[in-house]
Amino acid sequence: MNLPLFDAFASMPTTGLVVGVLLVLVVLGYTGAPLWTWALAGAVGLYGGGAPLWVWIPYGVLVAVFNVGPLRRQVSAGVMRLMEALQFLPTISETEQTAIDAGTVWMEGELFSGKPDFDKTLDQLYPELTDEEQAFLDGPCEEVCEMVDDWDVHQRGDLSAETWDYLKEKGFFGLIIPEEHGGKGFSVAARSAVVQKLGGHSVPLAITVMVPNSLGPGELLLHYGTDEQQDRYLPRLASGEILPAFALTEPNAGSDAGAMESTGEVFEDEDGELKLRLNWEKRYISLAAISGVLGLAFKLRDPQNHLGKGEDLGITCALVPTDTPGVRLGRRHDPLGVAFFNCPTEGDDVVLPIDAIIGGTEGAGKGWAMLMDALSAGRGVMLPAQAVGGGKFVTRVAGGHAAIREQFGLSIGKFEGIEEPLARIAGYTYIMDAARHYTNGAVDRGEKPGVVSAIMKYNTTEMQRDLVNDGMDVLAGNAISRGPNNLLALAYQALPISITVEGANILTRTMMIFGQGAIRCHPYALKEIEALMDGDTKKFDDAFWSHIGHVVRNGFRAFGLSLTRGRLASSPVDGPAAPYYRKMAWASASFAFFADLAMGSLGGMLKRKEKITGRFADILSWMYLGTAVLTRFEKEGRPESQEAFLHWSMQYAFAQMQEAFEGLFENLKVPGLTWLLRGVVAPWSRLNTIGEMPDDELGGALARAIQEKEGAREWLTEDLYVPDDTEQPLGQLEHAFRLSRDAYHVGQKIKDAIREGVLPKQRPHQLLDAAVAEGVITEEERALVHRADEARERYIQVDEFDLEAYRQRRILPGQPTDRGALDSSIIAALDRDVTKVDVEPRERGDGAPARGDGVPTSSETEADDGSSDRSAPQETA
Repeated sequence: MNLPLFDAFASMPTTGLVVGVLLVLVVLGYTGAPLWTWALAGAVGLYGGGAPLWVWIPYGVLVAVFNVGPLRRQVSAGVMRLMEALQFLPTISETEQTAIDAGTVWMEGELFSGKPDFDKTLDQLYPELTDEEQAFLDGPCEEVCEMVDDWDVHQRGDLSAETWDYLKEKGFFGLIIPEEHGGKGFSVAARSAVVQKLGGHSVPLAITVMVPNSLGPGELLLHYGTDEQQDRYLPRLASGEILPAFALTEPNAGSDAGAMESTGEVFEDEDGELKLRLNWEKRYISLAAISGVLGLAFKLRDPQNHLGKGEDLGITCALVPTDTPGVRLGRRHDPLGVAFFNCPTEGDDVVLPIDAIIGGTEGAGKGWAMLMDALSAGRGVMLPAQAVGGGKFVTRVAGGHAAIREQFGLSIGKFEGIEEPLARIAGYTYIMDAARHYTNGAVDRGEKPGVVSAIMKYNTTEMQRDLVNDGMDVLAGNAISRGPNNLLALAYQALPISITVEGANILTRTMMIFGQGAIRCHPYALKEIEALMDGDTKKFDDAFWSHIGHVVRNGFRAFGLSLTRGRLASSPVDGPAAPYYRKMAWASASFAFFADLAMGSLGGMLKRKEKITGRFADILSWMYLGTAVLTRFEKEGRPESQEAFLHWSMQYAFAQMQEAFEGLFENLKVPGLTWLLRGVVAPWSRLNTIGEMPDDELGGALARAIQEKEGAREWLTEDLYVPDDTEQPLGQLEHAFRLSRDAYHVGQKIKDAIREGVLPKQRPHQLLDAAVAEGVITEEERALVHRADEARERYIQVDEFDLEAYRQRRILPGQPTDRGALDSSIIAALDRDVTKVDVEPRERGDGAPARGDGVPTSSETEADDGSSDRSAPQETA
């Protein structure tokens, strides 16, 4: 053809032409160019290459089919039919749909996108406490910690009556309730700070305050209660007049809460009033035995359709006053000996007015949505706060112990074998606290990030487990000899509880973080599933082809960022954090691409491949935790004292991602491409790692930082309860630590004198008198060393017991002077005897469902005469 520049590429060198084509492809793919741009680039290539007409015709048809909406939708309809025939995408049950719809998508959506907007991730609320909130932390929180001796709590099996009354008096049970209803109305950040402080001192104390201020009647009433319900209950909950409990878990419904067997039935009584008849068997319900109102989740039926919503309404939540006839309480579980009220409860034909349903009749059948919405935020706040408190406590204890405990003439903290766990303790604490602040800011702004909450719950409790284990290793014999002076044993004993509650960690990792995240956070997956379920071709067309473009873009980005080790990406900041932002872009692109590859190859089967989903969950988790660390470092002004912590945390985060990626490449099976993953991608990943573990020098810097008198040891454990009283074990450690640090320079003077030949080669402690005689140290310095030695010697002693006294203690631990909560004003105000198991049940009738087999009746319990009472003290074998 005689057209300008037609066939112009024919005169170009082949190498240059190939490079040019590849460069155009990379630019279009990396930037995520729209389809019409690809079409235009193809047309330019054909024109410049002098393509004949018979090539242009099919090319034009393809361009028209994929760029003209009505034509493309014909292709999309065929894809829909194929997917339906193959059952390719997962079907979503009603309960799964409710869980997916609950809450909001926040920064996890950015990380899942493959191209996160780091200006957006950085521009988030980093909350600070108000003066009132800080005063509460410095006042009542500090005072109640001073009141509570954790060993005494363990021995008595409860907080003291004095402590219960103090918690009530100071409003600890109403932190979440607004001031207009008599509560504190504290921010999420403040509630988190309170639980963190209490959790760093006593697990039972923290749980006791945590439960009324997290998922339960108070929170559900705030969001969903009627005005009448709020006016009736919130002031009484805020004042501590009654305590709330929330009953969800059952013998056959744990993590699968949708399998609950508790029932409610709507019926009309003889006066024509609508009532509820409830039957339940619940367990693991915190505070239940001493509660005044029970929030109950059950499946509601309305056989006569009184409410006009059908016969089976689904999961519903109601408020049950615990003095209602038919309620069975009065017993408690023993969760690993940790002394908080955790209890079973049953209900036998409990009759309540219909307005006991939270939200009134409008709330009937909406309980699951209420629960999922509340958990979307709450799971990411309270348990992580307790974990951070535990981390700060172990940091303080392990760092101090390592500095003052000596073996072979040296502080054990100078041994590299001790530096390794100390670095993990310090690094984990820094990471967890960064994530706590970051997540609290989101929830305070009204976000309810369900996937982030799952990430927080799983990772903070797992890190707490690891760092407590590390602390046990550092303290060694001082950690395993139980007694009033043991600083870690009770925390160690409590570890599995937080791992298990609010969604067991195994399922949280494999099912919730990525299983729900892949649908909830992906920009197109949920839209495609919904379009398939609705048979909506237009909606599917929009989502499906956008999804294809999304995969192409992330594939090119993952390839380009891998080749350049992230250097193609930009960073929103300069300074020490900048390289990590670029690496995070690399990680996000790789994660998003391989997540789509897994979803595309496994389809609905992916959610059953839990080892695969667990590895994807690990990558997403560490991207989020790393983003929180980067935000903390920038928001706090890039302090020089935090640089080592920044580097350790980010290097550790990327090393965890690397391990998860390697596991995916070795185990993910993609039809036709498995060989590529095993033979090319996996070896390349091992050669070109996205991250490696922090080196020994960096870990040593963190370990030394928490053994020094000022600096990281202080700012890293901010707001931890640290007593001055040397009669308390932590106060004793602090006293010995301060004296040890003050006397450190004396030993250095003696060592210098030994090197100079002024003093003989002996251990410094053996040369104190000679050092004074030679004028190497002063008499005041010698006295300081003696005081430090005396304090150290006192601290390292462990508890011991008289043989007979120990035997008696094992039979019936402790002899408390009061009955704890049972003697408090909270229980005195209740209209029932909390030690009595049964409230007299009503007569059955009106077709009410009967209790299930195996639940003892009141008469059976009385006939037992206490002979099988497992709550009675038993002698240990």
